[in-house]
Amino acid sequence: MPGATAGKITALYCRLSQEDQRLGESLSIENQKGILLQYAKDHHFPNPVFFVDDGYSGTNFDRPGFQAMLSEVEAGRVGQIIVKDLSRFARNSAMAGMYINFTFAEHGVRFIAINDNFDTIDPNSIDNDFAGIKNWFNEFYARDTSRKIRAVQKAKGERGQTLTVNPPYGYVKDPEDSHHWIIDPEAAAVVKRIFEMCVEGRGPKQIAKQLRADKVLAPAAYKIRHGISSPNPESKDPYGWRDSTVVSILKHREYTGSTVNFKTYSNSIWDKKMRRNPVENWAIFPGTHKRIIENDVFEKAQEIRRQRHRKTRTGKSSIFSGLVFCADCGSKMWYCSANNGKLGQEYFDCSAHKKDKESCGGHFIRVSVLEQLVLKHIQVVTGYILCHEEHFRRVMEAQMRIDGTEKIKVNRKQLARDEKRIAELKRLFMKIYEDNANGKLSDERYEMLSQSYEAEQKQLEAEVVALQRDMEVQEQQAENIDQFIQKAQKYVGIESLDAYTLHELVQAIYVEAPDKSSGKRRQTIHIKYDGLGFIPLEELMK
Repeated sequence: MPGATAGKITALYCRLSQEDQRLGESLSIENQKGILLQYAKDHHFPNPVFFVDDGYSGTNFDRPGFQAMLSEVEAGRVGQIIVKDLSRFARNSAMAGMYINFTFAEHGVRFIAINDNFDTIDPNSIDNDFAGIKNWFNEFYARDTSRKIRAVQKAKGERGQTLTVNPPYGYVKDPEDSHHWIIDPEAAAVVKRIFEMCVEGRGPKQIAKQLRADKVLAPAAYKIRHGISSPNPESKDPYGWRDSTVVSILKHREYTGSTVNFKTYSNSIWDKKMRRNPVENWAIFPGTHKRIIENDVFEKAQEIRRQRHRKTRTGKSSIFSGLVFCADCGSKMWYCSANNGKLGQEYFDCSAHKKDKESCGGHFIRVSVLEQLVLKHIQVVTGYILCHEEHFRRVMEAQMRIDGTEKIKVNRKQLARDEKRIAELKRLFMKIYEDNANGKLSDERYEMLSQSYEAEQKQLEAEVVALQRDMEVQEQQAENIDQFIQKAQKYVGIESLDAYTLHELVQAIYVEAPDKSSGKRRQTIHIKYDGLGFIPLEELMK
């Protein structure tokens, strides 16, 4: 056969995407294989070898079958490539033209698309002249299909239908409704344990180490061994928990019973990399399935994850780390060990004072003293609620109403200013875009201004989300009081503190400078309780 190169292989390339699969048997891999092999036999092409990509889009060339074929081409082992038609080869006109006209030509490879009557051995063929147009139409089809799929996904996501194919660890698909999740009791128990260890103050590495020690199956291994579909293969070590896996579980708001859509996005059909969407662009629908984790536990875990727990030189940390602040300057107080290395001498010192002696007066509090003061405060609060719940509720409602009204008023003013500035930035961006297009503004100046405006806009949008969330919390005062009372009732008669109790009840502890006027060192603390703020104990006791 003219054009066939002796000793080289004939590459028969087949491709089928998920979208193509819906169009029927005519595009199936087996159908393509039959056509290609028959064509190779009829035209006496030697050494036919199949390269197959089943389930891959033609919009990019990061496909295992194509890459394997390309390696053979670059090694000089391919004489000709045969495809059923140009759309099987690619749906990217620019890249298809580059490979056919440059890469394959450079290595002396003949390219044939059977149904399009395209053959590079005859460059003067009219069909070859139309190949570029056909490639463009193939690309247009991919773009149009992508637009339709995105529109359908967007509509589903905005209705609250989950877009995740595989439910997160702890859930399985409902056998009667594949769009609904039900709890997997065994995995859900592990999820609860992970959140409990986090609230106790353990970091992701410590949690992963504990799960490995207890021989708990990692999520991928658990799913595969229980016949549950998993996007990840089982690793060599089925108990190989990683800290990144723990972090991923702790971030999943879906465990609170919510569907969360649009967490990621891709730039275009050519770029398949999934990028993280800003939180303000997520669509969250509460109550779509049964919760594994309560909202307050989830939020507490997020708060703890945001805090950096300072360790001493000996590697020790405290259950109070991240919760203690200086009452004078508001800075965090750092956990430190005594210079003499003696046990039981750990203390918290103002970080601002540690950095600059002039910025804040030097004062510290020993951990043992702090623990006694906090425990006593919690005992008094929980005991008071037990005896005088209704009076406690009335006093806190009155206090939160005053504090909340003022805070909401301030937040609303700031929200209005931020939204006005965001609108102004959008107008400014359009103006500099037009000035740049008209030549009134240089590319360098445009780039600098656009980056500055974009950074400011992102910062303001994040602030708007935080303000709106803060206002929602303020408007749920009665619910916050009820939740706190329920939590406090569990700790009536408490005799010692642990990390879980501390993080469940306390949001922050402010330490006053010591008072030595009486000849003895006395210190006062102020505790900001989770969901309530400061509790006026003196007023309550009257």
